[in-house]
Amino acid sequence: MSAAAARVEGFRTLLTHAREAYGFDVGFVLWDGSTVPADLAPDGLAIVIADEGAVAAMVRHPTFDTIADLWVTGRLDLRGGTVLDLLSVRPRVRTREFRRRLDKWLAFRSLSRFLLLPRGEPWPLEAIRRRKPGAAGEPGNKDNIQYHYDLSNAFYALFLDPEMVYSCGYFTDWANDLATAQRDKLDITCRKLRLAPGETLLDVGCGWGALVCHAAQHYGVRAHGITLAQEQYDHAQEKVKRLGLQDRVTLELRDYVSLDGSYDKIASVGMFEHVGFANHPAYFQTIHRLLKPRGLYLHHAIARRAKKSDREFNRKSYEYVALTRYIFPGGEVDHLGMSIANLERHGFEVRDVENWREHYRLTCKAWHDRLVANQAAAIREVGEIKTRMWIAYLAACSVGFDGASVGIFQTLAVKRARGASGLPPIRADLYR
Repeated sequence: MSAAAARVEGFRTLLTHAREAYGFDVGFVLWDGSTVPADLAPDGLAIVIADEGAVAAMVRHPTFDTIADLWVTGRLDLRGGTVLDLLSVRPRVRTREFRRRLDKWLAFRSLSRFLLLPRGEPWPLEAIRRRKPGAAGEPGNKDNIQYHYDLSNAFYALFLDPEMVYSCGYFTDWANDLATAQRDKLDITCRKLRLAPGETLLDVGCGWGALVCHAAQHYGVRAHGITLAQEQYDHAQEKVKRLGLQDRVTLELRDYVSLDGSYDKIASVGMFEHVGFANHPAYFQTIHRLLKPRGLYLHHAIARRAKKSDREFNRKSYEYVALTRYIFPGGEVDHLGMSIANLERHGFEVRDVENWREHYRLTCKAWHDRLVANQAAAIREVGEIKTRMWIAYLAACSVGFDGASVGIFQTLAVKRARGASGLPPIRADLYR
């Protein structure tokens, strides 16, 4: 038997053992065309390994970054399903149990044959540097934002709803479609802020302009939106003109920290994750400065679970590190307690907190499914590497929200003052 044939045979044996030991109900297609199991159905969910170098790379550097690079270049692929399908059937085996069940001698014999093989090419993700959030107002923050949001408006249109809302939808019925959920989200956001005709609204991180336009059209406010993403800004400007809202909606390509003015209501929807822990004081001080007395602030943000200690919380998982390197450079996600503490420290009274975790699971799944359905168009727009990266990211987010490893909260706060807050005695008005 040749060395190449021995490598294939040994690897097939190891994969067969792994599937049986861990109850991994996924097949494998190897570079020589053989499958594990041998009778794998042509339409069965299977991981496709394109070449020996991919195995060599995983053996020498068994990291999340290695797998990510192999995935985006198609050297690891799927047949008969999607990333979301794969993540939904992955075995729930802890590291200690994994080691106990593994036939270590079999693994050594099989994998050692790949140690000296070249890893092959390409490795595009290695060129993406790790970036931290800059101080509030620094140019680096604009670079981080534009890396993600200025990818292509046409690309985002392939998987977002018609209003181009890139944040969690609100499913008043779990069977609702994405467009309905996003319209309902815009509406519940406006109702929580108790918007009234003639009031002024600031949207910090206005995206493609959905909230400012909705609030002006349906609640009669004068809305101002800011963003650091050039393509979002251009799209939002065009939308304002198309809807004839120039007298009620204004937009700026501007960082929040440099903003002046005074507003009745302020919303931050899906923007706070980009601020960075070190900038939290400057952020909340700015919101407090811009908000009128007894004004309402709606804080809509993803949050991780709090841990037993800050030290443990600040120890990042490999998924989190990859997300903030390849998808959201400079992003940092706090826990709910940190946000509430910061609000109280900086002059706010928290009035309401609502967890939308299940809503975001469905939102991310809808985005994933739409992008998969439009994959060919997405590749033409931004290339295969970006498309495959975004598909994996959206699938992983959906699974993360489903597993409660991460949450998302809408927190309503009022600028603290003595006496009555001015809010209704109950929340029935929100659910008319």
